[in-house]
Amino acid sequence: MAPLRDSAEFLRGFVRNPAQVGSVVPSSSRLEQRLVRNAGIAEARSVVELGPGTGGTTAALLKAMQPSARLLAIELDNRFYEHLSSSLHDSRLALELASAERLSDLLAARRMPPPDAIVSGIPFSTMPREVSDRIAALIANVLRPGGRFVAYQVRAHVAGFVTPYLGEPTKEWEFVNVPPVRVFSWVKR
Repeated sequence: MAPLRDSAEFLRGFVRNPAQVGSVVPSSSRLEQRLVRNAGIAEARSVVELGPGTGGTTAALLKAMQPSARLLAIELDNRFYEHLSSSLHDSRLALELASAERLSDLLAARRMPPPDAIVSGIPFSTMPREVSDRIAALIANVLRPGGRFVAYQVRAHVAGFVTPYLGEPTKEWEFVNVPPVRVFSWVKR
C-alpha cells in the first residue's frame, strides 16, 4: 500500500508545484537501481540526495549503503518533508527541509565529510538559471575528488550547468520510468 500512497502524495506535489517537482509519479525501481550503481552507493560513506520527494530513491540508497555510511537528504517541499519524516526511519539518514543552495552549510552542520556521491532529481530546467548555476557550483565544490554526481532529468539542462564545473558526463536513458529520463553521471577529477 505504501507505493500507492507515495504515488498519490507525489502527484499532489506535482499539482502543488510542477516546476519544483518535475514529474507526476515517483521514480521506477529500475531507475533507482541505475542511480545506485552509477553513484557507487555500495562503496560510499557520505551520500547526499537532492530532492528525495516521497522517498523511493532514498529507500533504495539506504538499502545499498554500508551500515556505517550516512545520507543527507535535502527536500524543499514541506509536505514531502513531512511524509519522509513519518515514513523513513534509519539512523544513517539526516533529513533537512531546505534548498539545495544550503548544501555546504548543511554538510557542515551535520559534520559530514565531503560526499562520495550526490544524487539529484531536482529539475534544473525549471529553476532560475542563477539558482541552477549556484547549485551546480556547490555540488562541484563539496564533492570529494573521485566522487560521483548523478542527476536524473527529463530534459538535458543539468549538463549545461554542471559540465563547466565537472567536465562532460556520461549520458544514459532509463526508459522503464514514467516519463523516461536521462541519467547524467560525473566523476570529479
